[in-house]
Amino acid sequence: MTEQPSRLQMLHFARRVVVQQATAALTQIDQWIADEERREAERQRGEQAQPAPPDWLIQYGLNHANVDAVHCGDCWAAAKSGRCRPASREQVLDALRQQVPPCLHCRPDTALGILD
Repeated sequence: MTEQPSRLQMLHFARRVVVQQATAALTQIDQWIADEERREAERQRGEQAQPAPPDWLIQYGLNHANVDAVHCGDCWAAAKSGRCRPASREQVLDALRQQVPPCLHCRPDTALGILD
């Protein structure tokens, strides 16, 4: 017949189990933290590696021949169109002189100091 463990032995056993489970849980949480820190560092490196947006954009028509509008480089409307190419300040000024309409959202004509 085996002897029943004492209350003190059971408490020591329970403590070892809790320590083992807590250690495993902390190891898992530490791994999650390390993974998240790695992802955040990769995201930041990706942001830093991206080239700066161009100062000016020219939006072309569906046939890529007609010029539809001019935009500031950070214009959200230009980003949505998907038909824009980077342009120099001179190219944008020339397009505006040729009556190409400025974007109504970013107002490159105002940014360039051209008044109607």
